[in-house]
Amino acid sequence: MNEGNGVVSAGESASIAFPACYNFAMRRFAAIAATIAGVVMVGPLWSSPANAQKTSPPEVPASLHTRPGEEVVLLAHASGFQIYVCRAGTDGKFTWTLKAPEAELMDPNGKVIGNHSAGPTWKLNDGSEVSGKALAHVDSPDPASIPWLLVSIVNHSGKGALTNVTTIQRVHTRGGNPPLEGCDNSHPDAETKSSYTADYYFYAPAK
Repeated sequence: MNEGNGVVSAGESASIAFPACYNFAMRRFAAIAATIAGVVMVGPLWSSPANAQKTSPPEVPASLHTRPGEEVVLLAHASGFQIYVCRAGTDGKFTWTLKAPEAELMDPNGKVIGNHSAGPTWKLNDGSEVSGKALAHVDSPDPASIPWLLVSIVNHSGKGALTNVTTIQRVHTRGGNPPLEGCDNSHPDAETKSSYTADYYFYAPAK
């Protein structure tokens, strides 16, 4: 500094240090700004269980009500096929008989989380699996669609979201009925696929 006139030269200004408190404040501000930018770009790195909302059960006829004390633990949307085979009934008449479902299971965001197959069986990508038997059914509000079902679980395997599941409802069905033609004594064991969608509600004892 030129003490005579109080002017600071360019060379001298580079050697002047800011107060320590100023430097600390600037570093603090930079750290906070970086954190905010990270959250804006990638979103929160976690979600609080306290914010999770339970899925409400669907409105169904009384015959499809689940057991008291059960709650919905998973809702999966299915999209796929009902597979039918042409077979003779006890009366000798040939009819389309359900062989198996073949469908993907998706979460509410459309992500595939498992599959639905013969058994009937529901298997998730986390390794958990259940099979069951139908306890009751009612006609779908849409006459062109397969019935709504109440299923009781009879077997578990693996560990995951289905481990404690005891009951399943199949509702909101669309399609899936067999064709009206093509099954007779000249087409024994013929197979056909009917596309369908449905919602499956999985229940377990409330915690």
